[in-house]
Parts: sequence; C-alpha cells; structure tokens
Amino acid sequence: MTAPNVLNADLHCHSTASDGTLSPAELVRRAHGAGVELLALTDHDEVSGIAEARAEAERLGLPFVAGVEISVSWLDQTLHVVGLGIDPENPALLEGLRQVREGRDGRAALIAAELERIGIRGALEGALRYAGNPSLISRAHFARYLVEVGVARNVHDVFNNYLARGKPGYVEHVWATLEDALGWIHGAGGIAVLAHPGRYRISNSEMDRLFERFRELGGAGVEVACGAHDAGQVLAFARLARKFGLLASRASDYHGPEDCVIELGKAPLLPPDLTPVWTRLMPVSVC
Repeated sequence: MTAPNVLNADLHCHSTASDGTLSPAELVRRAHGAGVELLALTDHDEVSGIAEARAEAERLGLPFVAGVEISVSWLDQTLHVVGLGIDPENPALLEGLRQVREGRDGRAALIAAELERIGIRGALEGALRYAGNPSLISRAHFARYLVEVGVARNVHDVFNNYLARGKPGYVEHVWATLEDALGWIHGAGGIAVLAHPGRYRISNSEMDRLFERFRELGGAGVEVACGAHDAGQVLAFARLARKFGLLASRASDYHGPEDCVIELGKAPLLPPDLTPVWTRLMPVSVC
C-alpha cells in the first residue's frame, strides 16, 4: 500500500469551467497519463466541471475529489481557499459562488478600460475568446490575449507588468469574506485548505495572523508543496503547518500546458512528518 506522504496527489487544478485551457475530461486524462493517483478539480468559484471530470475519472479508475477554489478578500489582499470533498450540489455553496461570480463582468470591463488607457485595445473581446465560461472571465484570460497580440512573452510577464497590484491593468475587487468562504465549504461537507500562501505579499506577522484566523474559522489545511512554491517556501510553510496544527496539501495549480509552472502531479513530495490532507478524504485508500 502507498505511504500517505508519497501518494502522487494533485489537489488543485483548473479546467475550462474557469480559467484552465483543458476541458474537465481532458484534464483528467492528462492527470492519469502523468501518473497522478488522486486528483481534485478546483475551478475558480465554479463547480460546473465536476460531473464531467468525475465521470472520466471513474472511467479511468482514477480516485477523484470534488473541489472548488474560492476568491477571498482579506485585509487588502486577494486570497484563495480551496474546498476539498465538497458536495457540488449544496444550495448554500452554489448561491455563495454565484454571488462571487457576479462581480467578474464589471471587473473585466474595468480591466479592459485600464488597458485601453495605455494603448492596448480590444482586450475585453480578446479575453472573452479565451474564456470557456464567459461568466468566469479572469485575469488569466486577459493575460493570454496580451501574449497573443505580442504585448508580453508569456502569461507570467503579463501578470508581473500589467495585471498585478500597482500595475496599469490591475483593478481592485471585493470578493467573499474568509468567514463566508469557509462557511460555504463546511456547509457543503468539505475541508478548507489555504491555497498557495507563498503568492501573498504580506509580512510574516500578517501571515501568522492569517493562519491563526483561518484555523479559528475551522480551516484544516494549507498547500505546503505547490507550483507557486520554491524549495525554501515548502520548508517555510511546512513549519507553519506544524505551528498551527494544519494538514498539508500538495498541488500543481495547473491551468493548462500553455500556462503551467509545473505539470500535473509534479509538485514536490510533502515532508514526511506532516499529515497529508488526503488522509481525511480517503483514509482507506492511502493508509
């Protein structure tokens, strides 16, 4: 039987239901081909891809977890909380996600206006061509369009130079509260995991404050090993997982072959002393 910490689990990835470039079924097939042994689909503020992904996973015999990634405003930051093992038909969760999605159209129009102000025209129409789900148009779709028209070499450069805080195409937006996001996840029977904390530009004291509040609200885990973390960050967030008694998750945050930092299933292994979050999801299969 596979030891829990060496299971090739990937518990954070995206399909065309949000801002990924592969359909849910294509994503599952790619994960299976890459040797993933446990997969969660966690589209941004959306669960419409889960049924297709689950059906394909069952066909291939790949253990599958229903998930979602919820956009959260905390202090002056946008954070993301992953819900794992959710009921994707839970009414309160669906209503909460609908409310979060409502603001995306307005934000997209403002992003396009900001980009036009610096001479980049047609950004909204261009971004929409990349959006498999128009109601979930995101910065990633704008980034792909800007690469297409030669404004930047790749998506990473677009975010650094145009769509990050303080850059000309950045638009502030208020998402769900941390309390609401965890409430929806727990109400749907899921486990709340703080996604890619290494991406948040906050001080060490604010990071401790975030972890403390997350735990107070019933947050259970943190992505220790993920596509956004280098080796030093894996060690740093392993220490915080121990300090706050959180389970550890492993994830690629895969968006597609064009955009990926790492391939599905290729995040570093978790430190052996941490308890993986998937022992709460499927204990019989991984212990």
